[in-house]
This record gives sequence, structure tokens and C-alpha cells, in this order.
Amino acid sequence: MNRRTLLATLAATPLAGSVLAQTPPGPVPASGRLIELTDVASAHVGARNVTIWLPPGYEAGTDRYPVLYMHDGQNLFDPAKANFGEWGVDEHLTRLIANGQARAPIVVGVWNTPLRLREYVPADLITALPDDIRQTLLGMYGGAPLSDGYLRFLVDELKPVIDRDYRTLPGRSDTMISGSSMGGLISLYAMMKHPQVFGAAACLSTHWPLRLERLDGDALAQWRETVVQTWSRVIADGLPDPATHRLYFDRGDETLDQFYAFFQTRIDETVRGAGWGPERFQSLVFPGAEHNEKSWNSRLDVPLTFLLSPTRVAS
Repeated sequence: MNRRTLLATLAATPLAGSVLAQTPPGPVPASGRLIELTDVASAHVGARNVTIWLPPGYEAGTDRYPVLYMHDGQNLFDPAKANFGEWGVDEHLTRLIANGQARAPIVVGVWNTPLRLREYVPADLITALPDDIRQTLLGMYGGAPLSDGYLRFLVDELKPVIDRDYRTLPGRSDTMISGSSMGGLISLYAMMKHPQVFGAAACLSTHWPLRLERLDGDALAQWRETVVQTWSRVIADGLPDPATHRLYFDRGDETLDQFYAFFQTRIDETVRGAGWGPERFQSLVFPGAEHNEKSWNSRLDVPLTFLLSPTRVAS
């Protein structure tokens, strides 16, 4: 895809994560139970829907379960509700659980709103930038970040309800968060801002700041270098203790994902430099993977088994 074609595609399609992964052989029937909560109110952000997936066996037993919070919740379970395609989270987890490859979780899919970009862009990363770059990004994202309020909704309002109404394991070691594209960025930020709540984050095709037009040559290189240096510093200062947390990144190398290597490589260096070893930190590249739900669906087994491995390292 050439640059002009890519720009035209981006202009017509809002950012929405995606990457290719191995698709399991044969059809896998969904199992478990979906519960839809509509117009969940918040004192910090606008109301939104929330979809909860209860794993197979939940209603017949008394066990408690880890909880995985996921962004862009309308795209996780039901193709009829999805904006750009479905992740198939229930199908993947049903198979992984049956095969003993993953712990059975409760999944909380938090739907996005028209303010998605502002809710998902980390406020601390924007604030740290030089004024000219900050103003450019604010224009790209549509205004000042709303991410701190969004995370307060998750932590102070939604999580207490989930822990009250369902048989959860509410501690940090059993509370995880994940998303793609801007959802990957806010997942990282959630673990940085609320390390006492989220013990692990999986960030697929994380959308780092890009400028695909208006800057060329040295000016573009300087813009990117300033952003990555600033964000690396903020992330280094904000990362939680690797002894108690786990972090997963991945990306493809096609469509929008092809532009992430510069940023992701530097952020990976920052994380490893902070003492995160391979048991706690993974950053993978999926050759041929694009930036879309089909790609994320195809490789979803990988982050799910990282987050929910039955033999996970204790926190």
C-alpha cells in the first residue's frame, strides 16, 4: 500500500486495532454467557455500554475468577455489534480453557464512545510534550485528553460493581487490561496510573503518534525523535515494579502497523532497561499482520495465554 492510498484509507476509517495471528483450525463454537449492560453512567466520562462474558461453568459452580478488562467492547464478541470486525474473544477463550492453555476469566468489554481518541490518549504523555507538538497532537485527537477520567470510571466505578455482582478474584494479580491501537496505549497507561489495580496489560498494535503528512526529511525525523524521547522518559518513570506486574506488546508490519517499528523498538528498550525480563515482558512482531480486527483475532491466543497462563509467574 503506497502512502497516498494509506492516507486515504485512514481518512475514511477511524483508528481501530488489528493484527494477524494464527487462526485455530476448524469452527469453534462460542460458550459461556454474555450479559449486556446499557448506558452505564459515570461521574467522570459519558455513559456507555458494557458487555460481560462469564466463562463456561460459571453459573454451575462457586469458583472465583480473574477479570480481564478490554476496551472497544462492542468489537469483542458479536459481529452484529462490531464496528470493523469481531475479535472472537469468547471462541478463543472457550478453546484455550478447554485445552488447559488459559485460566478461565470473566471478561468485561467496555464499549467506546465518539470521544474514543480523547479517552484513550494518555494525559501524562501529552502534557510532557513541547507545546508545538502537544498542540499538533491535540488537534489529531480532537481535544484535551479525557483518559484520567476514563480510568477513574474503570477503577472507581465499574470495577467495584463487577467485584460486587460477580465471583471475581479482585486483587491486582488477577486483574488485567487489554486493547488494540489506541486501546493498547490506554492499557499501558492504566497499569502505569493504577498499578495497585492492574497487574498485567496486553497492548496489541499500540498506536504511537504518527505524522504521515506535512513533515518530511529532517523535520519529520526530529519530530519523531522528540516524541519518542519524551514518551520513553514518562514511561520509564511511570512503569510499575516488574516483580509484581507483566506487560505484553505486539505489532504487525503492514498497513498502519508498518509505521510503529521506530516507536515500539525504543519503548521496548525503555521497558527492558527498567529491569523487565522475558518472564514479565514480551514484545512480538507478526510478519504480514495488518492493523484491523481480523488480524487481532488471528493472533489473539498469544496475548490471552500471556495474560492467563495457568503457569504464570506469581505476583
